Amino acid sequence: MTAAWLDQDTIDTLLDDSETWAVVGLSGDPYRTAYSIAQELQQHGKRIVPIHPGAAAEGKEVLGEKVYATLADAAAAVGKIDVVDVFRRSEAAGQFADEAVAIGAGGVWFQMGVVDESAFERTTAAGVPMVMDTCPSKIWFERQRAQA
Repeated sequence: MTAAWLDQDTIDTLLDDSETWAVVGLSGDPYRTAYSIAQELQQHGKRIVPIHPGAAAEGKEVLGEKVYATLADAAAAVGKIDVVDVFRRSEAAGQFADEAVAIGAGGVWFQMGVVDESAFERTTAAGVPMVMDTCPSKIWFERQRAQA
């Protein structure tokens, strides 16, 4: 049985029907996973919105996009955020799911290895779809392989 947070319909909806992804933990370090996944999101036509307090304080841009300190700051500046993609450890990730709900995000995505079952329960109870413990890159690769 597949975990509820790996529901294929939810994964497909977040990947296929979204435009703007806030990427929590995205700094300017090209050797971090968040950076390569954000690049891939852009290659798939997604607008990325970097969320990183340290980089925002330095006035940085990452992958051509302004960095914001918080999800609330980003939502106020860019408007609707379709997906909040979280690159944080499991014990710290839940607060970003709560913030995503608070700003009216269309969905939440916790990356590979990031699982917080109580955050999943809170988020989905609030009507916000959520995916955990997988990666858009992995899903796109599997789709490509299936078409070959």
